[in-house]
Amino acid sequence: MPERFEVGLPDGVRLNVEATGPTDAEVTAILLHGWTLDGRAWHRQVAALTAAFGGSVRVVTYDARGHGRSSCMALPTATLAQLGDDLATVLDTVAPVGPVVLVGHSMGGMTIMEYAHRHPAHFAARTVGLVFVSTTAEGHTHTVYGLSPRIARLIRLAETTGAGVLARCGSWRAPRALLNALRPSIRWMLFGDRCDPSDIRLVTSAVARASLRSIGGFRASIGTQHRLDTLTALAHLPAAALVGDRDRLTPPPCAESIAAALPATELTVCPGAGHMLMMERPDEVNAALTGVLRRVLAEPPPRRRGATPAETGV
Repeated sequence: MPERFEVGLPDGVRLNVEATGPTDAEVTAILLHGWTLDGRAWHRQVAALTAAFGGSVRVVTYDARGHGRSSCMALPTATLAQLGDDLATVLDTVAPVGPVVLVGHSMGGMTIMEYAHRHPAHFAARTVGLVFVSTTAEGHTHTVYGLSPRIARLIRLAETTGAGVLARCGSWRAPRALLNALRPSIRWMLFGDRCDPSDIRLVTSAVARASLRSIGGFRASIGTQHRLDTLTALAHLPAAALVGDRDRLTPPPCAESIAAALPATELTVCPGAGHMLMMERPDEVNAALTGVLRRVLAEPPPRRRGATPAETGV
């Protein structure tokens, strides 16, 4: 059974964290979920990594501020920049020593990029591998929802306006009945050709847990973030990127630009899959995570020991 606990942040927000595996594992894998989701999105990956590596790898998931079981926050802190700072705090608390592999889906991948941008020395001291799942380093540059550019612009305008309204709704949550009625729309937006009923139920449950402030508040920084320059400095790290060719939110050009910035990255395009690859294509995602972790574990310990921030003067 995973260990469940909370991490307190400097502004009083408390994050719900779950960890599987020993604290002295050779490597810690931190799995970051996407916008409006929570750590449960990774349940198949947690099970697969635990079975594959046993005590060699500690697997950690947490709910971002305003999501899942984590507490809500002040509206000005609903930004990717703050999420990058939160990740630095989580690492110092949950895995204060040893090497770390960072795995991010959608907003989670953008959080990793923001952490690398805002805390470069801290990132360099700890991070030994990266996996990007259905994410982007270019905001909404490539997001057209699988529609014509004109219709996409109208949808984005409506989405941006609606996000501003939701952001002012504080810690309220969307009524479950409304979300159940919106399931066909959620399924169309997030999934590809196939969707297991249990997966759409989990996603709907996660959205129901997210505060309206987080659903609306993060939209602005997600749409405007550009971190390709940050990624180019990380080209030495073992990395993988995955995307579905039916992804309406972060389509293949998003992953292709990440792979171009990280030339050694293994790029996987999953036919018929949408935005929720951890659920739609768990075998491919598990294989990518396992591949990066095996490469890291194959390195001699001095090369993957993961210095603490104090050792690097951070």
